[in-house]
Amino acid sequence: MKQLNERFQFIAITRHLIRWTLLCIPLSLLAGSVVALFLWLLDETTRLRWQNPWLLFLLPFSGVLIYFMYKLAGKNAEAGNNLIIDEIHQPGGGVPGRMGPLVLATTLITHLFGGSAGREGTAVQMGGSIAAKLSQWFRLNEQDRSVLLICGIAAGFGAVFGTPVTGAIFALEVLLIGRINLQALLPCLIASMLADLTCTAYGIHHTQYQIDSVLPSLSSFAGAKSNALLLLTVIASGVLSGLAAFSFAELTHAIKRIANHVIKIKWLIPVVGGCLIIGLTIILGTRDYLGLGVTNPGEGVSIVSSFQEGGAGYCSWFWKLLFTAITLGAGYKGGEVTPLFFIGAALGNAIAMITGAPVDLMAGLGFIAVFAGATNTPIASTIMGIELFGGEYAVWYAIACFTAFYFSGNAGIYTSQRPGVSKWGR
Repeated sequence: MKQLNERFQFIAITRHLIRWTLLCIPLSLLAGSVVALFLWLLDETTRLRWQNPWLLFLLPFSGVLIYFMYKLAGKNAEAGNNLIIDEIHQPGGGVPGRMGPLVLATTLITHLFGGSAGREGTAVQMGGSIAAKLSQWFRLNEQDRSVLLICGIAAGFGAVFGTPVTGAIFALEVLLIGRINLQALLPCLIASMLADLTCTAYGIHHTQYQIDSVLPSLSSFAGAKSNALLLLTVIASGVLSGLAAFSFAELTHAIKRIANHVIKIKWLIPVVGGCLIIGLTIILGTRDYLGLGVTNPGEGVSIVSSFQEGGAGYCSWFWKLLFTAITLGAGYKGGEVTPLFFIGAALGNAIAMITGAPVDLMAGLGFIAVFAGATNTPIASTIMGIELFGGEYAVWYAIACFTAFYFSGNAGIYTSQRPGVSKWGR
């Protein structure tokens, strides 16, 4: 009888694997393809902005355009990532198919005219809208529809950053703070990996980051003893990264809340936000904090430059935080994650310059730690460090990310993210 039950269990597992593989194939092919298109268009848009600096002065007008695009055609799609998370928690409202095309167009508009935003939100929303449409076509029940939506998040995230394992874990970890539902683990991994493969098949190349510093391993007592001072620096970096993540989330939400309370004519909110971005750019005398920030022309501050000594100023992280909070709080579209990478890498660079710690290591730790704190996904962030920088310093990644997670508060950038457990056990 025991052998018979084990055989039936094996058959059930096999059927489950085959079924979700078949469901994830069309989702992954479509998500990977639209993410590839988005990344190519984003590169072209960024290049066009670099070549035409005057486009920045049209940013307020582009904000009005984005407002009315969502006002006339967006309906509940403006809720973005939070709408997808809400639909996973409590199915019923639905994720509109228009979400994908709208967020694609409005993100490109934001970047063309100099808004400081990212790309993860766009990829996740496109993946989610595709998953929602496929769930209708396949006539899935509520439970399976929720799983496919989670797979859509995984596919979009994994493809846009070239981190398929991170994409799978992120999609599961981001739903509940402190808890991971492993039911959708295998489908998410399948979706994320296939979407990433699809995206790269179009010739899309992701930015390569590298940590070249050679340090004794923390896995041995001798290595831990020789790195005692660096270990304290990494812990302090995690604390500061968590506080930076908390500040970013709170400031973005506060700007949105105050703007909606004070400015009664809603289309004026992006006008005011755009004017603030223009004013700050003129005052600082640099355009380094506009757009995505992965690279910048010449010797501008960027994520890539932050991995080099002198590649960022002591306050570069703060300015990117402020520019992005204003952009997203005023209603411009894109994502938060890539700016979080900028904030973290620049903060790590500043910490390294003050303490004498290895610049590339501290930039890499800040890169993933601020992301961990703002999204409440320390496990996914640690895995991202391994996928992006290599696994040699995985222990360092975990220390920075888990510390940042605890010091970033019980909220985050996603308002629909629900508390699974309190971070402090209360």
